[in-house]
Amino acid sequence: MGEGNPHSILLFIGEAPGAEEDEQGRPFVGKAGELLTKIIKAMGLERGEVYITNVLKCRPPGNRNPRPEEIKACWPFLEKQIEIIKPKLICTLGTFATQTLLGTQEKITFQRGVFKEWKGIRVLPTFHPAFLLRNPQYKRLAWEDIKKLMAEYQNLKSRNV
Repeated sequence: MGEGNPHSILLFIGEAPGAEEDEQGRPFVGKAGELLTKIIKAMGLERGEVYITNVLKCRPPGNRNPRPEEIKACWPFLEKQIEIIKPKLICTLGTFATQTLLGTQEKITFQRGVFKEWKGIRVLPTFHPAFLLRNPQYKRLAWEDIKKLMAEYQNLKSRNV
C-alpha cells in the first residue's frame, strides 16, 4: 500500500507497482525506486522521512497502463491514505498520478513544475522516475521541479506545519 513515515508532511504518489515492487510488496524498489531514493537524498531527506505510495495498489497485467476502472477501484484507498497521513505537500510522479489526483486529462508535460492544490494540500507534479530513466534529457527539468518542492518543504518545516 505504501511505505515511509505515516506522519510525514511530504507524500510521493506514483502510478502502480512494477514487477520488483510486486515481488517485495514495497513501492519504488526497482530502478525507478533507486532514482526516487536518490532524489529524496538530494533533497536532504531520507526515504523513511517521507511517505511513498501509488495510485494502483497492484501491478496491472503485463505492466500495461492502468485502466480507468482500475484507477476508480483504487481511488478510495489512495484517498483514505491521504486522509490518514495528512500531508501538507504531495509530489505526483508522472501522468497517471497527476491526472488521478487532480482530476485532469492534461499530460505531465503541461502540468509539471507548477504547484496546484487538492483539498487544501499543495501538489507539485513532476516526471515519473521511470520516465526519467528512459528519457534522461528531462532530468534537468525534473531537478527544477524538485528544487521547488524542497523550498516548499523547508518553508512548511520552518513554520512547524
